[in-house]
Amino acid sequence: MNILIVESRFHPAIAEALTDGATKALQLGGAHFTRAQVPGILEIPAAIALGARADRFDGYVALGSMVRTGTAHFELITDNVFYGLTRLGTDHALCIGNGIVVATTEDAALLMALKEERDVGGDAARACLAMVALAKRLGEQS
Repeated sequence: MNILIVESRFHPAIAEALTDGATKALQLGGAHFTRAQVPGILEIPAAIALGARADRFDGYVALGSMVRTGTAHFELITDNVFYGLTRLGTDHALCIGNGIVVATTEDAALLMALKEERDVGGDAARACLAMVALAKRLGEQS
């Protein structure tokens, strides 16, 4: 099984915690993975679409964080990213684990990302693996 991890490094400590959780979960699941870095979360759906076009990956893990600001920018970015990921999953039958943390502060986002706390990256990787297994099982039933 070959998985593409697309990670935004905008908040480096949060990104590292998310990636640590995801890579450990993928290793435990016996998956091989490739990491691709993007500037921010807005670029994640496009990077996954590029990976899908390459036709080398069984699934995708989206990792990044968005910290709430007092502007509409926060809602515009998060809404579009989550919509983009949903469309990729439903329109193109891609197996995507969503590990994008949305929080009111960087500290809260870091707690969600840490493996010892919430382990959002690990959860996203496990969701991706579960969806890949489901896709294979459903494909075998055809």
